[in-house]
Amino acid sequence: MKEALLMRGAKRIVEYNAKVKPGEKVLIITDFSEQLPHAQALAGAVWQAGAEPIITIIVPRKVHGKEPPELVAESMKKADVILLPISVSITHTTALKSALGGGARAIILTDISDGLMGEGGIEADFEQVKPKCEKVAKLLTDTDFVKLTSPRGTNLTMSLKGRKGNAHTGLAREPGTASTVPDIEANISPMEGTAEGVFIADGSIPYYQIGVLREPVIFTIEKGVVVKIEGGDQARTISNMMAAQNNPLVYNIAQLAFGLNPKCSMSGLTLDDEGVYGTAHIGIGTSIVLGGEVMASMHFDAVMWKPTLEADKKVVLKDGEWLI
Repeated sequence: MKEALLMRGAKRIVEYNAKVKPGEKVLIITDFSEQLPHAQALAGAVWQAGAEPIITIIVPRKVHGKEPPELVAESMKKADVILLPISVSITHTTALKSALGGGARAIILTDISDGLMGEGGIEADFEQVKPKCEKVAKLLTDTDFVKLTSPRGTNLTMSLKGRKGNAHTGLAREPGTASTVPDIEANISPMEGTAEGVFIADGSIPYYQIGVLREPVIFTIEKGVVVKIEGGDQARTISNMMAAQNNPLVYNIAQLAFGLNPKCSMSGLTLDDEGVYGTAHIGIGTSIVLGGEVMASMHFDAVMWKPTLEADKKVVLKDGEWLI
């Protein structure tokens, strides 16, 4: 049963989300982890699609956002399609940005589980959700200033002026495009130094085995960077992880994003949690892949429920429901 679910998910990712064509060179990057069976299933689906699958196995990065080995980065530039079933993300890296700039397209599958490969968010009608995702991304592009609030007490403002929203539709069919699966989200990188206020994550921090939050994690933000993290043991875990980097850039507010997949659920997994419809998340650390200017030594996201968003003083999202 497990193998059947893996193959069903792999086939959908390869043929539907990435639309792999016969003769294409498909680089599958995984690491020494439970992700190897997923890479093998994807390779089988790629071969069935008439393309050339190449699996590369690397040592897991110590933190999300660390660069892959140079040899792998060079291979990424020569691929038509990059599939990333990997336990520690290499999404927010110069390597991926360069590969996309060269015309590769990528499907990001960080920490995908057996379950997510076969059911749940992956069963969404990505093409049906795509117009809404693109509409939210355009809204973010056209907005100069936003205010994000929540019933828990989030009260965060930031400038988006001059930045372009990204529609991560779950589809990567054109050269230079990348998207997560099954996560569907619209996001943007705010102008550096402009985020001010408090962000209270009460959904999850689906990184570093933190997962679904047992109690809220409170991020106090000044001049675009996190200056204080409060909460219980999960808050201490992420705070200690950031401090260990000994790099002030890891505190940068890199991303504002909104989940749009109605079939995702809050499970503690990155690809599931960040796509949950009616949630918002902020990304902290590296922002270069999202349109920002910061290259830090890590990147992670924190998710909250029931966001309200004011775009240039107009309410466009109320308690998780879009009004546009």
